[in-house]
Amino acid sequence: MRGVAGIDEVGRGCLAGPVIAAAVVLPPGLALPGLADSKQLSAKRREALAGHIRASALAWALGRAEASEIDRMNILQASLLAMRRAYAQIAAWADYAKVDGNRWPELPCPGEAIVGGDQLIAEISAASILAKTARDAEMLTLDLLYPGYGFAGHKAYPTREHVARLQALGPSPQHRRSFAPVRRFL
Repeated sequence: MRGVAGIDEVGRGCLAGPVIAAAVVLPPGLALPGLADSKQLSAKRREALAGHIRASALAWALGRAEASEIDRMNILQASLLAMRRAYAQIAAWADYAKVDGNRWPELPCPGEAIVGGDQLIAEISAASILAKTARDAEMLTLDLLYPGYGFAGHKAYPTREHVARLQALGPSPQHRRSFAPVRRFL
């Protein structure tokens, strides 16, 4: 038997940028204190844990679906696609997958979808942290490429500030045009 892949995604509720998924295979019995759902950790703690995860994992990978793919296929299907893309890169290391949530992304291996898995399963928690730190870093880059939107601060979530900047500037090329708050300003 190979390992168990934990898979999670971040960015589903955002108005701009990609949805990013991570797949992680941890060594059996590895203890990484502090693993939790990435949303429950401070940015500093996530970054520290992400370094430990990348150094300790047997395999890890990121998958993504761009804003244009999200607009074309819808956010759920794009999230599942990002998960499949992440798993495809580590498939040689895992023959079973545990996915956070209630939807199975049709992986070429057996596995299960676990609601709240990012709080229960170490591999899913690790994937949650890698996906969140990768997406947050990308939003810092998009903040430089598209000044004025405040991506570095709100990470493209639909905050009052983001919607106000969207109204003032109109959508950037990274905004998800199929999302109602963005569509209003097209």
